[in-house]
Amino acid sequence: QVELVESGGGPVQAGGSLRLSCASTSPSFYFDAMGWFRQAPGKERELVAAINWKSDLIRYSDSVKARFIVSRDNAKKQAYLEMSKIEPEDAAVYYCGEGTWDILITGTPDYWGRGTQVAVSA
Repeated sequence: QVELVESGGGPVQAGGSLRLSCASTSPSFYFDAMGWFRQAPGKERELVAAINWKSDLIRYSDSVKARFIVSRDNAKKQAYLEMSKIEPEDAAVYYCGEGTWDILITGTPDYWGRGTQVAVSA
């Protein structure tokens, strides 16, 4: 059974930085795309960033472009989200997802993590 485990969330001041990590047990991690999603209270889950298996195809939502960086380490089976210049609107539960690129960017990855909370104080 594939398991995704996020870590690195927590409280942060607006303007600060956080680094989220996602560890995968998937045997197909090397070939899968990885995505970071977030869901704030009362809002739908949205795709924040996605990266393909070779790290040569990357997509960001407009709201985080130029502030967040997604990356991965295939040898460690981990994906990362470097968050900088954090804004109050970034407060949410952040989830990582894994699957093929085409389904991941539609918001329906094969596997989901349980999420890590990011709380932003002004």
